Amino acid sequence: MIHDHVGRTTSRTVLSTDSVAPADRRDFWTRAVSQTYVDLQCEVAGSSAAAASIDGSIEAAHLVTLGLSKVTATAQSVLRTPAGIARTSDDYFLVSVQNQGNGFVVQDDRIARLEPGDFAMYDTTRPYELHFADNFEQYVLRLPGSTLRTLVRNTADLTARTVPGGQGAGKLLLTMVRTLLDDTEMSTQSAEAVAQSVEYLVVAGLSGLTDAPPPHLAARRLAVIKQEIRARLRDPGLSVASVAATLHLSPSTLHRAFAAEPCSASEWIWAQRLDGARLDLVDLTLLNISIADIAFGWGFSDAAHFSRAFRARFGCSPRDYRNSTLA
Repeated sequence: MIHDHVGRTTSRTVLSTDSVAPADRRDFWTRAVSQTYVDLQCEVAGSSAAAASIDGSIEAAHLVTLGLSKVTATAQSVLRTPAGIARTSDDYFLVSVQNQGNGFVVQDDRIARLEPGDFAMYDTTRPYELHFADNFEQYVLRLPGSTLRTLVRNTADLTARTVPGGQGAGKLLLTMVRTLLDDTEMSTQSAEAVAQSVEYLVVAGLSGLTDAPPPHLAARRLAVIKQEIRARLRDPGLSVASVAATLHLSPSTLHRAFAAEPCSASEWIWAQRLDGARLDLVDLTLLNISIADIAFGWGFSDAAHFSRAFRARFGCSPRDYRNSTLA
């Protein structure tokens, strides 16, 4: 059974076996978890009809690029197989935050035991297994692979490793994900801020598993954003929205990354384009290229706008700058 609930922050979906015939529940459940996460196979120990059945529900919500769900279910094993990866090669990192019962995450020749409060990460691009010997409840986060790899190095060394819930990031994460999923009255702006905090808590917890100090997340994120912008400065379609989409960020998150900078993200884009055009104007190998063509080559679509912006930044027109410098 599928229900849609719409709150102020995002829509959410509930999938439940309650109204499904017992004989059909395992197949229904397998489709439900595959729809929510990635292509998965669900198994139950034992051969009897009762043993093969799975009872459970998934409450799932999506906020910007953060997928968040609460899974409540009976004993089972969940498998990400090579065949499943071949069918849907989705690139996500999943993070299981145990709330009730115990579980195991198996990947990369490691086994993470999860007790209430603990969390562990696993990579959907490689096979993994989840095992639950009894009834359980856990929250599951889904993050785009490219997003997490910009914030954490050596992710392959961090899969299926237990981040304890008794202190630090592990202790805070469970409270944060409960808040984000359960508070339907949270404003969109507040929810995005909480979602970003959840992401940072995951990274902080994973960083605590290594000997290296945790990266300065805000500085690293800003560096990644600037790198992407520089690579596309000559693209006339470059915008804050397109950069955010490429990096799997919300536009508001990208804008916040520039909060401590002397200019906004849009202003930084135009400043970088103007700096590039200024260098081309005095490049001796480009003297046969018109000022308008140089402007268009740096993503400007209007020569008059380029001239005004250039004068505002450098105190003279592009033509005067070229002539005075090459005189």
